[in-house]
Amino acid sequence: MTDKEKDQLSRGEVLPLMEEFYTIQGEGFHTGKAAYFIRVGGCDVGCHWCDVKESWNADLHPATSADVIIEHAAAQSAKAVVITGGEPAMYQLDYLTEGLKRKNILTFLETSGAYPITGTWDWICLSPKKTMAPLEESLKKADELKVIIYNKNDFEWAATHASRVRPDCKLFLQPEWSKSAHIMQDIVDYVLLHPNWNISLQTHKYMHIP
Repeated sequence: MTDKEKDQLSRGEVLPLMEEFYTIQGEGFHTGKAAYFIRVGGCDVGCHWCDVKESWNADLHPATSADVIIEHAAAQSAKAVVITGGEPAMYQLDYLTEGLKRKNILTFLETSGAYPITGTWDWICLSPKKTMAPLEESLKKADELKVIIYNKNDFEWAATHASRVRPDCKLFLQPEWSKSAHIMQDIVDYVLLHPNWNISLQTHKYMHIP
C-alpha cells in the first residue's frame, strides 16, 4: 500500500476490499432479506472456527475507493448494505456510511465489538469472541447480540454478554457450522428454558448461496 493509500485508509476513503456481492442475508435478525455485502479484509481477533480466514491479512486485498464501493451498492435493487469482514470496525467507516446514507441505503454492521465503532448505522450486529473481548461501548451500541455456540461452555459466555447489552437488544444463539449436528439440541433446549433468546441459523449455507 502506498503512502497516499495509507493516508486515504486512515480517513476511510479507501478500504481493503476482499469481496462484494448481492445476496440474501442468511443469519440473525435480518435473515431472508436481500442485501449487498461488503467484506473488508483485516482481522486480528483470530477465531479458530472462522470460515473466512482468508480475510485476516488486509495486505492481500486491494485498497479500493469507498466511492466506487458506494456506487456498486447503489446499483443494486435492495437498498441495504451489510459491512462485514474480517473486522470492519478496525477502519474509519464514517466516510463510507455517510456516502451510503446519501444514496438512501440502509447500513448494517457485523462486528466482534473489539474495536470502537465508527460510522452511521441502522443496525449493529455484535458477535463477541473469546479471543478478544468486546468493548463496553460497543456492547451498548448493539441492536443484535449474536453468540456462536461451539460447545456447552458458550452458553455461560452468551448469558454474560446478554447482561451487558441494552434491554431492547435482540439476542441470538447460532451453532458453529461444523458443530451444528452435535450442539443443535442443546441450543434448542437452552432457548426453551430462556425464551428471551432466539436461534439463528446460517441459512445461506443450506441454500448454497454466498
